Amino acid sequence: MDSKLTLKLDKNVVEQAKLYAREQNMSLSKLMETYLAALTIEKKIGDRDQPLG
Repeated sequence: MDSKLTLKLDKNVVEQAKLYAREQNMSLSKLMETYLAALTIEKKIGDRDQPLG
């Protein structure tokens, strides 16, 4: 199920992100979803690599 998210970002960052997303043939929403998913996967992998105790 999709969920709506509102962000306040620098206008120039948004414009550059839109251009990048267009070059990748994806929506800005999909770009952000992919990025956030990658961040959370990296975090889970990093947590798993930490020694217990």
